[in-house]
Amino acid sequence: MTQQVKRAFKYRFYPTDEQAAELSRTFGCVRLVYNKALEERTRAWYGEQRRISYVQSSAALTEWKKTEELAFLSEVSSVPLQQALRHLQTAFGNFFAKRAKYPRYKSRKKSRASAEYTRSAFKWRDGHLTLAKMTEPLDIRWSRPLPEGSEPTTVTVSRDSAGRWFVSMLCEDSITPAPATGKAVGLDAGITSLVALSTGEKIANPRHERRDRTRLARAQRELSRKAKGSNNRAKARVKAARVHARIADRRRDFLHKLSTRLVRENQTVVIEDLTVRNLLNNGRLARAISDAAWADLRMMLEYKCAWYGRELVVIDRWFPSSKLCGNCGTVAAKMPLNVREWTCVCGAVHDRDVNAAHNILAAGLAASACGDGVRPQRESSRTGRSSVKQETQRATAGIPHL
Repeated sequence: MTQQVKRAFKYRFYPTDEQAAELSRTFGCVRLVYNKALEERTRAWYGEQRRISYVQSSAALTEWKKTEELAFLSEVSSVPLQQALRHLQTAFGNFFAKRAKYPRYKSRKKSRASAEYTRSAFKWRDGHLTLAKMTEPLDIRWSRPLPEGSEPTTVTVSRDSAGRWFVSMLCEDSITPAPATGKAVGLDAGITSLVALSTGEKIANPRHERRDRTRLARAQRELSRKAKGSNNRAKARVKAARVHARIADRRRDFLHKLSTRLVRENQTVVIEDLTVRNLLNNGRLARAISDAAWADLRMMLEYKCAWYGRELVVIDRWFPSSKLCGNCGTVAAKMPLNVREWTCVCGAVHDRDVNAAHNILAAGLAASACGDGVRPQRESSRTGRSSVKQETQRATAGIPHL
């Protein structure tokens, strides 16, 4: 059954000098309004234990525009400024709901320069997009068409650290579920192999950052030698940012292709609930883990499975997938990272990653059938056998070895 979803389509565009100047002013005003509203909210809370709502912040914005010091806020479109206040309200809502940390100030150098326009602040006509305060449409490179008969409801314009301009259009899109298939696959994330599949296939890790590490190091050395505040330093910073952007683009493209393939070929996808943030505390592996981008892969699998009628099963992070023998159910006492192949007491020889993917798939199918996750217990049982082994055997009972 076809479902309607909100979907963003991102394109690169090339502004004229006048458009670039107008957008740069808008970015600065958006950042200023966000930071000033955050400062007022922080002062009111810590000084008077008083919360400021979005309505009060919006009224304060009107007063700011009347002052001589901030009169320039009236020179740009008012919609992106109001949207900045709404984003701040959302940030505080997430903070009070304990979903995020306290909102931080936007930095001119480190924060992404962006502005959001709602339907009243742009004109869409015959495939041309014209923003408020502009007389000419944006020169957009249409790498793919928008959904037929659909018009953007929200437009976000941004500029990355490499100086590239992008426009993201939020549209209604109709998505048809993919044809059903009886296949299921388990994924074990790694560094040598980005993921090992329960089918025995290993997807090699492209190591995008390592491939461009020499070029990146050269660009960063040149940046460090430039005098702070000089034009040469600004140019060197853009060159380094372009290398970073090249790495990020390649990584994102590879993960999109991999996640699309996995969702298209399998009805059920099983993954582990990895805490990537904690894993980054490992100083020896942090760089390789960041380059692998496991969190991005999981995010893509989540929304693509939801779109195309697939099932994504996430098993508990403490499930001993690597130490568990998929043949007899024995759990090894230790399994150092340098052990890539091991032999169980039953005589079965296992590839560490493929065996883990087998166990992840079996546990995920059991959890899907039972409607509950697989969470191994820590305490030993009355029988004298490992409770981890017993619970895993119960969870995977009746499931054929793949």
